[in-house]
Amino acid sequence: MRTDLSSQIKLDRIPRRYYNPDNEIELTALRREEKLFTRIFETISDGGDFIASEMARYINRYTEQKGRCVLALGAGVSTHRAYASLIKLYNEGRVDFSNVIIYIIDEFFPLLPEGPSVLKRLREILLDHINIKPENVRTINPEITKETMYEYCQAYEQAIADDGGIDLAVFEIGPHGTVALNEAGSPESSYCRLVLLGNEIRHIISKNYNCDEVPTTAITLGVANLRSAKRILTMAWGENSAEIVRKVVEGDASPSVPASLLQGHPHVKLVIDLGAAEELTRISQPWKVTSCEWNDKLIRRAIVWLCNMTGKPILKLTDKDYNDWGLGELLALYGSAYNVNIKVFNELQHTITGWPGGKPNADDTYRPERANPYPKRVIVFSPHPDDDVISMGGTLKRLVDQHHDVHVAYETSGNIAVGDEDMIRYFLMMDKIAPMFGFNNDGYNKLSTEVQEFIKTKSAGDMDNSDIREIKTMIRQAEATIACNYIGVKPDNIHFLRLPFYETGTIKKGDLSQRDVDIIIKLLQDVKPQQIFVAGDLADPHGTHKVCTDAVLAALYELRDEEWMKDCRIWMYRGAWAEWEIDHIEMAVPISPEELRSKRNSILKHQSQMENAPFLGDDDRLFWQRAEDRNRATAQLYEGLGLASYEAIEAFVEYKPIK
Repeated sequence: MRTDLSSQIKLDRIPRRYYNPDNEIELTALRREEKLFTRIFETISDGGDFIASEMARYINRYTEQKGRCVLALGAGVSTHRAYASLIKLYNEGRVDFSNVIIYIIDEFFPLLPEGPSVLKRLREILLDHINIKPENVRTINPEITKETMYEYCQAYEQAIADDGGIDLAVFEIGPHGTVALNEAGSPESSYCRLVLLGNEIRHIISKNYNCDEVPTTAITLGVANLRSAKRILTMAWGENSAEIVRKVVEGDASPSVPASLLQGHPHVKLVIDLGAAEELTRISQPWKVTSCEWNDKLIRRAIVWLCNMTGKPILKLTDKDYNDWGLGELLALYGSAYNVNIKVFNELQHTITGWPGGKPNADDTYRPERANPYPKRVIVFSPHPDDDVISMGGTLKRLVDQHHDVHVAYETSGNIAVGDEDMIRYFLMMDKIAPMFGFNNDGYNKLSTEVQEFIKTKSAGDMDNSDIREIKTMIRQAEATIACNYIGVKPDNIHFLRLPFYETGTIKKGDLSQRDVDIIIKLLQDVKPQQIFVAGDLADPHGTHKVCTDAVLAALYELRDEEWMKDCRIWMYRGAWAEWEIDHIEMAVPISPEELRSKRNSILKHQSQMENAPFLGDDDRLFWQRAEDRNRATAQLYEGLGLASYEAIEAFVEYKPIK
């Protein structure tokens, strides 16, 4: 079973010389906008191997020079791949830890019996697999109290100094640029101290450490402690890290982005993969720093950028604009601004279609979707029971109205996102009407009493029992059914898959398994769709979207030789957490003002996910507001480029199955 195909989605072909040039002169030119030494690797695996080799090199150097090496280590998720590679080097005899001293860079306080522990995690991923002496592992004493905290932190720093200072610090860059547990606002002069953990970082810790209860405070080495290290290796992986990596590497040093305070350190290396590098100038706007290997997507991106810089639509760009903004190469390639303008304008024009399932009896040469077969059998896969309408509610209604056989498959129950108050509201109503309809029997009364008593005594972090989870599932299914009915999806075409990986009852989810994939395979075999829509919104902060997408892609991979697959196209949508960049958009479906109101109404059918939804992330807008704002912004972008003016646009990118 292929379980991680979404990570292999490559929307861009990045020339190797942008991230790994042949000589230092070209690298210097590429790094013109960068204030922190950055190494970019094609994959996380390659990056992890590099970090491990650097760690081994420094350990060997310092132990040879002075008889020991002092490390300060973090245990964030991004470090795990590097430590796995380091263990391999140890097993090969290429590094020895017998004279290594390790300081843990942070630890939770207080240490809860079933709570997370950095030392415990570091033992699991590294220390138990190497020849480190137990007495050489230095960590926070769990017996300390808040009253003795200040003195203890000073003593921890003094111990580091007595050992000769930190030779090498290794840690990840966390959300919003955190380093160790120094969150936004940590000054450059911060030292070892007790810190308060924000809600977002606590949620990430809960997920990464597979626990429900996380302390609100922790002890961490400060930015000044980390900057005092002779060498620093830090890392970030994946497209979710791209924006913060750009701020860290190319932005100004600021306490609002603690990792940016590493700028100016003489021996710091940031190691990232291509996903995390996609916002850096040399990757996203290479024309600013080097001659380019131009392809259609890069040309489109450059022209959209030029329009933004000049405030002009595409067809009004001139030769002077190209030359003034460093895009003269395109004039040499195409002869004139007019030729480039027409090329890009036509490409963008051809992405726009009011027929997302293909227009029957029409020339489809320049249309995103083929005209035949018509009508098509369509499956829309929705990770949660509202992602379909949030991300593509207008397109979904358009497909139904244009008489395609549309199926909607809800992959998870979404029950964990139903608040207790929303559920109790239904019981309060049923308690009132039960006598009217004669179902106030012993069974119902017992269930109602047990549920309401359970909620009254429920503590934060407690898992719902199976009855409550089932009731919350019914609420999500009822809301999804009402939304589908509103759009016009046939009742028999609504599928609640309830993939097993999700049904843990907690924020922590299980691993994707063949059971999950088989459920999707059965649906695909039953419907044999000619068009599939799947979530490509991998920025979902809780990871469910990615797992659901991996499940669909794994099923499609197993069915790749089926005859019906030869006539099936797969489109990826976004919307709940991000939107496609315009240079990637391959199908843009315009939404009229009436259709946008209809989309809003379909989202509002999911009443439990309105103001009380527990997983809105760090965006204060409700989901219907996010969807409308993003759809309007895409339409405004097209309009600003000189194309037709629409109220809103939903955007899609085609997925090419791996053979």
